Amino acid sequence: MKLFYSRGACSLAAHILLHEIGGKFDVEHVDLKAKQTASGADYTKINPKGYVPALQLDNGEVLTENVAILTFLSELNPRAGLAPAGGAESKYRLLEWLGFISSEIHKTYSPLFAATTPDAYKAILHEKLKLRIGYVEAHLANRQYLFGDQFSAADAYLFTVLNWSPGRNVDLSAFPNVQAFQQRIAQRPGVQAAMRTEGLLK
Repeated sequence: MKLFYSRGACSLAAHILLHEIGGKFDVEHVDLKAKQTASGADYTKINPKGYVPALQLDNGEVLTENVAILTFLSELNPRAGLAPAGGAESKYRLLEWLGFISSEIHKTYSPLFAATTPDAYKAILHEKLKLRIGYVEAHLANRQYLFGDQFSAADAYLFTVLNWSPGRNVDLSAFPNVQAFQQRIAQRPGVQAAMRTEGLLK
């Protein structure tokens, strides 16, 4: 498999899971402005949508969209325990969290990266993030991870998007459970390996 990623982008979640799963995989950086991979390929021919992540499977097919990729990776190696145990209902609980993180947190951060986003709208986005992160804060009370003591694909995704907070002036000081969660995830060897590869850690 090969993951196409951009430094510190949402593709970091899939990068983390690949390390958590173990085994052989490749990664290649994508310049999202130039739409070019590190090897010089036209990225739009790999993923016509033009953004990351994209996961090239061993059969040559390319999978896109975080919810799909993270679900796929969570099921690839059951021994890694990246999907909550308990059968079909637990799978849907994972999808529930992945959907919430994608639509309600990730997509609320996204406009904060654009220089053209008006300050008035940024203020609205910050208020929405307070509500959504507040929901996560309450859920993490007496829990190590979103599914109790078990690290999952959803935790990798949540960690990734919340990691954007300092650079987007999103203050997490009112959310001690979330801060502890971020610190806990950051200590995982797979997380550190992915971040080191992307130049996010020395």
